[in-house]
Amino acid sequence: MRHVRRRIVRRVTRLAAVGGLLLGGAMVTQAAMATETPAGSAAPRSTPESVVTNPGAALVKKLGTARTAGTWLDGDGRPVVAVTDEKSAATVRKAGATAKVVGHSMNELKSATATLRSAPKVPGTAWVTDYRTNEVVVQADSTVSASDWAELTRTAADIGSYVRMERTTGKFTTRLNGAQPILSTAGRCSAGFNVTNGTNDFILTAGHCGPNGSTWFADNTAKQQVGQTVNQSFPVNDFSLVQYASGKAGDGADVVAIGDGNGVRITGTGDAAVGQRVFRSGSTTGLKDGQVTGLDATVNYPEGTVSGLIETNVCAEPGDSGGPMFSEGIALGITSGGSGDCTTGGTTFFQPVTRALAQLGVTLIVAAPSDNAGQGASGAASGAPQPSVSPTQAAIAPGSTSPGSTTPVGGLGGSTSLAARLTDPNAIGPGLLIIGGSLVALVATRYFRAEQDRKAYREYYSATWG
Repeated sequence: MRHVRRRIVRRVTRLAAVGGLLLGGAMVTQAAMATETPAGSAAPRSTPESVVTNPGAALVKKLGTARTAGTWLDGDGRPVVAVTDEKSAATVRKAGATAKVVGHSMNELKSATATLRSAPKVPGTAWVTDYRTNEVVVQADSTVSASDWAELTRTAADIGSYVRMERTTGKFTTRLNGAQPILSTAGRCSAGFNVTNGTNDFILTAGHCGPNGSTWFADNTAKQQVGQTVNQSFPVNDFSLVQYASGKAGDGADVVAIGDGNGVRITGTGDAAVGQRVFRSGSTTGLKDGQVTGLDATVNYPEGTVSGLIETNVCAEPGDSGGPMFSEGIALGITSGGSGDCTTGGTTFFQPVTRALAQLGVTLIVAAPSDNAGQGASGAASGAPQPSVSPTQAAIAPGSTSPGSTTPVGGLGGSTSLAARLTDPNAIGPGLLIIGGSLVALVATRYFRAEQDRKAYREYYSATWG
């Protein structure tokens, strides 16, 4: 009877150990596959909508640059159009917008900026057209010498009284050290927006972050490779494409990070409007907001001149370069550079997204249209001017806008690699513990059985030899 009980115990122990191995293996497999992107989960993409941020732009286009001098949003989010004569003003008012008669047309303002561009370049200077004051504002940071400032002032005086000179604090620099951090030997930048050419997916980020061939990682140990820069434009422009190492952006490609594990879902693209409230996200300072203060700005960085930028009073710091600028879920720009910081404030310039997409031949990655995709249009007040049938944010007061609909955000580049999951003790620890215990039980059972067999063998032969 004693031998029968031993055999039963051994069999039960072996069965339990085998069951433990099967259970532990299943748990490890489940943990390894838990964050795997389901087939087709990132597939439902649609063409990003093009959003009109200021309907006054349609009136400017209709009247022409000889009769207008820009457009902006007032404190209530309604468009104001600068015009040069009363007839044009009447046309603007009839369309439901506010008209402001000014002394200089857009043609004159553009002529002034062309003269400034043809003058010798002085690093640390910038200029932008201020639509609201009907002036071209020339700025110089603390690095510009007194002699260069004097020469620039003489050039401005020759143009006319509508060129205003300003000294600024700090330095105009690019913001190279998700909006998630991406790192290479060139430094640290922030991922901008995910884009695609229909075959491969890319990160749209700042051009000054690194030349073609730069390899980017998601960690400072260079183990989690994100991708490589395959197309760069800087200076003149400030954008580049980082092709994902896997070829695909993965799940959540339509979301930009804003911190604390949250992100904003991007639903379309648009051109920024002066007076518009905007949000910027970066890997150094997180989510910050402010207003668009100018368009078509030119900045003379130490590395070269970049034109056609969006000027804002949103702060930024080194490492925020390439991060996304957006409003109400609409992609507007990517962080280029500026002056100041997020303690004292400052000026930040952005590369317009629409121009970068057009020149690179890629489109924004967005998910299937959501219920709030057209929230800018649905929030329009009944009396707001609607020169365009496109969705518009014009009737949203700048102070009441939001970044967009928030959603949880995962790691850069979509799902975590299989290797990373298999080495994550938090994810597979319980399964490995069960497997380890089962193996110990099997080895112990085998050992005790062998010992019992040897003991029985000795007892038998001792008896027979007696």
